[in-house]
Amino acid sequence: MSKSKKAKNKPENTNERTIAENRKARHEYSVLDSMECGIVLAGSEVKSLRNGTAVIGDAYGKVRNGEVWLVNCDIPEYVEANRFNHRPKRDRKLLLHRREIQRFAMRAYEKGLTLVPLKMYFKEGKAKVLLGLCKGKQEFDKRAAKKKAETERGLRLSMMKRK
Repeated sequence: MSKSKKAKNKPENTNERTIAENRKARHEYSVLDSMECGIVLAGSEVKSLRNGTAVIGDAYGKVRNGEVWLVNCDIPEYVEANRFNHRPKRDRKLLLHRREIQRFAMRAYEKGLTLVPLKMYFKEGKAKVLLGLCKGKQEFDKRAAKKKAETERGLRLSMMKRK
């Protein structure tokens, strides 16, 4: 059996557990592209994430010296780590290949787009961040999206009543 057939038979989200999700980002921004990337963490941060305590609502990605950093992500201190604990709001390095940084992150820098973490999760035991290349929505865009969602919801409800 070839490698491509093995990859096709494998389910997409094997052993994936969500830590935090930025639901507000989908309302505030229109997501143009997204990319999964690893994150450099200290031991106490991993233990804290396994408890499911992380806040990525105010976080964003920033390119510094050819590297991508996750800024303003809040991972609370792990209580049992005592003196070996980490700072909760420190900048964390995201793991991307150089060509991915050039293709993805530099595109954000050139066009005035924003790198927003959409989701943080464990995948096969490793902490990952789904980073989105986003463009900010104007107020009228938000209203139009809300109106469209309400219309679709109304249609679904009326179809359910007919059955």
